[in-house]
Amino acid sequence: MDILIVCLGNICRSPIAEGILKDKVEKEGLNWIVESAGTNGFHDGEHPHQLSTKICLQNGIDISSQRSRKFIKKDLLEYDLIFAMANDVIFDIQRIAQDEYREEKVQLFLEPLYPGKLQNVPDPWYGTEKDFVEVYALIDKACDAIINQYANHQKQFS
Repeated sequence: MDILIVCLGNICRSPIAEGILKDKVEKEGLNWIVESAGTNGFHDGEHPHQLSTKICLQNGIDISSQRSRKFIKKDLLEYDLIFAMANDVIFDIQRIAQDEYREEKVQLFLEPLYPGKLQNVPDPWYGTEKDFVEVYALIDKACDAIINQYANHQKQFS
């Protein structure tokens, strides 16, 4: 399964999620590709936010080699599942993808953790280190829910 995690700038939330989910996928022995992107492209080529990197390292995950990239229309064709960090990101994905948009491929990142709640992952960009710690913990729980939901689903079709 190929998964793309999308937020606005691809330097705070989605790099954390990419790092955590990749780590969990590897530990579970799943054959998934996990990547991330941002809808605004303002940070193309940049490293993750220093607090994203710091909090991940404190949890044994090194995301320092990640680089921000912009979400593009072609991503809807190349990935099996696209997780958006917030509702406004889904609208941006729809705007960028236009006729390639596939509703069945796109969902909120927290949907597997809180089904039907339409809950966003808070953006820690303007916050403190505490905000990044809280976002990390939330993303970590959501990654467990994603693994539980989609690993079992994948095994049914293997």
